[in-house]
Formats: sequence, structure tokens, C-alpha cells
Amino acid sequence: MARRVAVVTGGNKGIGKAIVRALCSKFDGDVILTARDESRGLAAVKDLEKEGLHPKFHILDITKKETIKTLASYLKDHYGGLDVLVNNAAIAYKRVDTAPFSEQAINTIGINYFATLDVCHELFPLLRKHARVVNVSSSAGQLHRIPGKDLQQRFLSALTEEELSKLMNEFVEAAKAGKSVQKGWGESAYAVSKNGVTAVTFIQHHKFSQDPDMDIVINAVHPGYVDTDMTYHKGDLTPDQDESIKWKI
Repeated sequence: MARRVAVVTGGNKGIGKAIVRALCSKFDGDVILTARDESRGLAAVKDLEKEGLHPKFHILDITKKETIKTLASYLKDHYGGLDVLVNNAAIAYKRVDTAPFSEQAINTIGINYFATLDVCHELFPLLRKHARVVNVSSSAGQLHRIPGKDLQQRFLSALTEEELSKLMNEFVEAAKAGKSVQKGWGESAYAVSKNGVTAVTFIQHHKFSQDPDMDIVINAVHPGYVDTDMTYHKGDLTPDQDESIKWKI
């Protein structure tokens, strides 16, 4: 019988590293910590090894499809499939960042939504029976964070993945034209991206539910206000105190 395996994207620090730590303690199989920077990824593995844990490392930059394909090939060759996937890798611009909003929109949607989708497209075919998938979302992924009522209704409709992706691109185009507020999107590219993650999780759930014998469960999870780089270390919870994701695996 093939050995079970779990993969965590963006696993070298913060919530991702805490998820790897928790999985190493409870998951009956190998846990692969992925990161786009090899030195930081290996350093995180060494830190966890000092705690008596034994994660494995694999390079993964979700913005580079070739690294996703390489990871998929590795999983197929060494494990024959995948049992747990945690899509944690993401970016968020600081409020004081001076990058033009159009640039923030392009990069945030490109990474948090489209690159995460690329990971799903490549790794979902490897999911085995009873697999579990967690897409890390955010409180920013609540629909009220997008002010436009018409846009809210579009998100609530029975979108296909292609229609949702088109909607994400509409936001990017509005941001590039300097009309994101005027068109009802608001002023947070991160909020739009996480609404996209939450919405696509519903679409993915519907697809998985068409084959109940596979028993593949997917959830979008808001991890809480956690003390990480992304929250300027102002969060009330340490990464290890967050239980929301652990209960979904």
C-alpha cells in the first residue's frame, strides 16, 4: 500500500509552518513542506527537526507552473497520489505600500487566486479516496468586503470556474483603469482575492460531490487573526494556537 502524503504550500513560516507542525504530529504519513525559496524552506525543516518532527521539503513557487508540475511528478512517482493538500501560499500588500493599486491587483489576484487554481488543476487529479483539501481564506473573504450589490449577487450565483475567473479579471481591469471603487469592488485587492478563493471552493466542492464514493472533502477556512508577517504581528493568536485548519484535515 502506498504511503500517505500531505502537502502544505507556503509552509516555511507563519500559519503554513504551524500547519506542517500539526500535521507532523497527527498525520499518519509523510508531510511535505513547500516553499518558493529553498534556503528558507530547508531552514524551516531544520527548525521542526529540532522539535523531533520529520517533514520533507520540496520547492514550490505557485506562480511558476513548471515547479507545480515538478511537484506533481514527484508525488506521482514517490507516492502514487495525494491525501491532504493545504493551499496556504498567498501575498498581502501592506497598507503603507506605495505600489500602484493596479500593480497590487494584478499580483494579488494572480497569486492568491489564479496561482492557487493552477496548483489545484495540477494536483487534484492525484487526490485519492478520502482526501482532504483546505483552501486558506480570510475574514477578508467575506462578501460584504466587496461593496457593490450587483457584484455580490454575481458571486452568490451558480458560477462556473471559468465565469468566476472572468469575474476576477474584471476586477483587475477595473483596477488598471483606476475604477475599482467606482465599479463596486472597493479598495482591497486582498479582499477580492480571498472572495475568489472562497467562491472557487464552493465550485470545487460541487465537483467533488458528484462522486461521493471518492469521499473528497474541501473547505475554505478563515484561520483567525493570527500573529504573522501578514498581520504585522498584531494578531491575537499564535500560528500554533489556530485550530480552524487542523479540524478540517
